[in-house]
Amino acid sequence: MARKKVVDELLDHDYDGIQELDNDLPPWWTNLFYFTIVFAVVYMAHYHILGTGPSSSAEYENEMAAAEAKYAAVIEQSVTSGPVEALTDEASLTEGKNIYTVNCVPCHGTQGEGGIGPTFADKYWLHGGQFSDIIGVINNGVPEKGMISWKPILNPSQIQQVASYLLTFQGTTPPNMKEPQGELVEN
Repeated sequence: MARKKVVDELLDHDYDGIQELDNDLPPWWTNLFYFTIVFAVVYMAHYHILGTGPSSSAEYENEMAAAEAKYAAVIEQSVTSGPVEALTDEASLTEGKNIYTVNCVPCHGTQGEGGIGPTFADKYWLHGGQFSDIIGVINNGVPEKGMISWKPILNPSQIQQVASYLLTFQGTTPPNMKEPQGELVEN
C-alpha cells in the first residue's frame, strides 16, 4: 500500500506575520513515542504493581549479602588471627631493615635517632608503645605530624617486619639522638 504524500498545509492563523504549517510527525518519532508509553506501562507493572522485579532496596540487600559471602573468609581470618606479634627471626628483621632504610630513614634517622620524626632508641612513645600501637601508626600514619599512611604502599607482612625492626633500636644510644618525646612505656 503506497503512502499518500502529505503536502504542507498552511493554517489560517498567523502571529506577527508568521504563518504555521501543519505537518505530520515522522513515523520513526511517533513509533518511538508509542514504544516509550508501552515500556513505561510494562516497567510500572513489573516493579511497582506486580512486584515481580526487585526494588532498589532489595537490590542493595542482595549486593551486600553477595559481598559479605565473598569476603566472609577474609573477615573471619582477620578476626581470628588475633593480635600481631613482633617478629624475631633474622630474615624478617633484615627485610624490616631494608624497608626502614628505603622509607623511614629520612625522618627517623639511620639508627633510629630521630630527626623530623621521633627517636625509636628510647622507651618514650607519642602514640603508644605496644606493638599493636606501632602497627597502627604505620598503617594509618600521623597526618598532622606529616607521616603518611603506609597501608596503601606496604603489605601487612612488610608492615609487621618494619615494626619488628623498629623494636631493635630500643635501648641503643645512637649519636645525635633526639630528646625523648611522649610517654614512657615499659614493655
